[in-house]
Formats: sequence, C-alpha cells, structure tokens
Amino acid sequence: MFTGIVETVGKVLAIRKEDTNIHFQIESEFANELKIDQSVAHNGVCLTVTECDNDSHWVTAIDETLNKTNLGDWKEGDQINLERCMQMNGRLDGHIVQGHVDQIAECIGIENQEGSWVFTFRYKNLQHVTVEKGSICVNGVSLTVVNSREDRFSVAIIPYTYEHTNFNAFEIGTKINLEFDIIGKYIAKLMAGR
Repeated sequence: MFTGIVETVGKVLAIRKEDTNIHFQIESEFANELKIDQSVAHNGVCLTVTECDNDSHWVTAIDETLNKTNLGDWKEGDQINLERCMQMNGRLDGHIVQGHVDQIAECIGIENQEGSWVFTFRYKNLQHVTVEKGSICVNGVSLTVVNSREDRFSVAIIPYTYEHTNFNAFEIGTKINLEFDIIGKYIAKLMAGR
C-alpha cells in the first residue's frame, strides 16, 4: 500500500524487452536502500524490485500491466515518480493508494495561474467517477479533485509538487496513470448492483 506522496523522481536508464515483458532500469536517490522483492510505486504502478545496486534498480512489467498503464510508452531518460510502500507506523499524508492503475488518462489542459497550475485530464472508462474535493492518484501523486465532470477532472498543483514530481514534464496529450479512490470504487460497485 502507498500514500501517493512521491519520495523522489527517478530516471529510466535502460529498457530491455523479453518476450511480452519489458524490464526497466531506474536510477534513483534511494536505490541503495532497496531490496529484491520490495514493492515500489513507479508513476503509481506497484512493481517488484528484481535487481538493485547502489544507483539503480530493475523492475519488470508484464503484458497485463503494459495494457493498463503508460509503461509501454516510457523511453530512456524519462522522469518517473517513485514511492516506497507505506510503513504501518507511518503517517498517511496522502490517501490510500494501492498501486493498481485503473486506466490511462490524457492531459487535455494546462493552465499556469502564476503561482500554481491547473491540469485537466480526460478518461474513457466511465464506470469510475471523481467527486469534487475527493482523492485521485495521478502518476502516483495523491491529489484533490477540482472541476469534476463525467469524463474529466482537474487538479490544482502547488509549486512544490510541480518541482518535485514529473508534472513539470507534462504537455497536452501526455498519457498518465490514473488510480481512482478505493472507497469510491467500492461504493460505485455497490450502487451499480442495486
């Protein structure tokens, strides 16, 4: 389990394809603290560390993961939001994030508000919903929804988040990983069954 509070931004160093799998080598500040079998969120996707050294670690994305996330679009040099799993004695500063991406969304608006930014994202699978002031996880970042609509929503980004995540690399058309609030998903499923 994660909180959506990004610890550091890593960099894709290498990409290696093997059958339908893709292996990624990620450079990060905390690579020397990682262990094999540890779960780390990469742009909100929970992946298992398969190799590690002092400067980087490797993870593998299988076909199921590649079909539901933006990992297949990653290129060497891309910036990746990274978060290690939550410790049970830690604070839940963001919200409950599982690292299980629901779908990909597209950035359709970036508004510079001279001190903050408003990003708007559109998504296709309308079985998921957002609510005003509810939680959403965008590329592994826990955020509060503003301007919720049927197939889109916006988030307001403070300078710290802009500078310390890969939001500063987003452009119109950027594909992002989206995880909807787990409590909202349970409620939506219960209501649909009535």
